[in-house]
Amino acid sequence: MNKNDYTIRLEKKEDHREVENLIRESFWNVYRPGCSEHYVIYVLRNDPAFVKELDFVMEQNGRLIGQNMFMRTVIEADDGRKVPVLTMGPICITPELKRKGYGKKLLDYSLEKASKLGFGAVLFEGNIGFYGKSGFDYASEFGIRYHDLPEDADSSFFLCKELIPGYLDGITGVYQTPQGYYVDDADVEEFDKGFPAKQKLKLPGQLF
Repeated sequence: MNKNDYTIRLEKKEDHREVENLIRESFWNVYRPGCSEHYVIYVLRNDPAFVKELDFVMEQNGRLIGQNMFMRTVIEADDGRKVPVLTMGPICITPELKRKGYGKKLLDYSLEKASKLGFGAVLFEGNIGFYGKSGFDYASEFGIRYHDLPEDADSSFFLCKELIPGYLDGITGVYQTPQGYYVDDADVEEFDKGFPAKQKLKLPGQLF
């Protein structure tokens, strides 16, 4: 990979179907048999919390190879405040180009743009092994808890990055996932009928 063989730009309306198929190919059978992420972004684009200025695609030789997007949400602070933050994803790179550095380039570009727009922090669910390289840490280090998660449960999946240094100083509280991420399995199944047939497999390591 070199920095001259790709471009990153905002998603256009005419990209929507190609992006949905890209996400479907990237997430298929990863976390569950089949996937729902391609339907999630279809739903989120019409959500008031969707940040159109941070809806990116990565392009190479006229083909979309990656995407990332952000949603507004809040931390319900223990002192009663609602602290505005971002959450992120789905984010993906086409399967044949994973682990070649494209994902980090897209991520770092997206985070820089979010910072320039004045957003204070990003919280989301991910792997610290990858996202730690871009400055994410465990959200527990910031005193932020994941909603509905028992206190003794493993929260190592829940990550945070301040975009404004000190933005979360003195804040403890509970992060709220935007409701748009919760989709009905029946709706996913119906939406998926519009794509080429793929085999759903139950594989080791899947979460659901």
